[in-house]
Amino acid sequence: MSAKIIDGKAYAEGLATKIQTQVVAFKAQSGRVPGLAVVLVGQDPASEIYVRSKVKKTTELGMKSFEHVLPDTATQEELLRVVAELNANNEIDGILVQMPLPKQIDELTVISAISPAKDVDGLHPENAGRLVAGLPCFVSCTPLGCLMLLKDQLGDLTGMNAIVIGRSLLVGKPMAQLLLNENCTVTMAHSRTRDLADKVRQADIVVAAVGKAEMVKAAWVKPGATVIDVGTTRVVVDGKKKLVGDVDFAAVQAVAGALTPVPGGVGPMTIMTLMHNTVIAAYRRQGLPVPKMF
Repeated sequence: MSAKIIDGKAYAEGLATKIQTQVVAFKAQSGRVPGLAVVLVGQDPASEIYVRSKVKKTTELGMKSFEHVLPDTATQEELLRVVAELNANNEIDGILVQMPLPKQIDELTVISAISPAKDVDGLHPENAGRLVAGLPCFVSCTPLGCLMLLKDQLGDLTGMNAIVIGRSLLVGKPMAQLLLNENCTVTMAHSRTRDLADKVRQADIVVAAVGKAEMVKAAWVKPGATVIDVGTTRVVVDGKKKLVGDVDFAAVQAVAGALTPVPGGVGPMTIMTLMHNTVIAAYRRQGLPVPKMF
């Protein structure tokens, strides 16, 4: 038995086509295109790469990009002023402040200052609360991408046993809530969970988001389970750097029913779900019926 490889890149490309169609439809109805503002503080190389890719994808899909770069010496007050300006700008439907922020800035204060209606990263406490309540909201991009891949692979998730390994605000907690909202029975686990392997072995769906290279072994996985690997860790193999996930891919492939590779699985979905959320934000802010894209 060899698991089906879940191609996140292919799904993301299909979603991009749907987004482009909805951007054109939105412009026809509103006279403008959706706008996404990305704010970068400092010169973190990884953050700079992420921001460039987000700006590029925004324009490729026919939307308007607003980029703001502040020095790493920027104060919290300076960043909050930028956020306030973006909140007030009617051309902007989504605001993303790239994390991490310099140590002199409190991330939660900044996230909380973003208008919930423009919080396309899904991190504002109001959106987090609405997710728990089952109300319309913006969901953090990575778990939303994972859910899209799961539903595409499995269809209706009702009644399935799911385990989420990792409890971060960015991935683990919203992922567990999304699965609960899909009527799964959800176990929330993490690196300190006792008898973790036994708990994973009971799951039909495994989402690994703990950030520990190849932690999930083949013996942990129920035969035929669907495994979503969110982790990314750079390791050195035979003197060469290699990107691996939280799942021992080669071994688990022989047991699972389907699984995502690293790279090429969840990664391509994260930026595309950001684009998805921006389009949804534009429709909501304009008072137009919100399109269903998955």
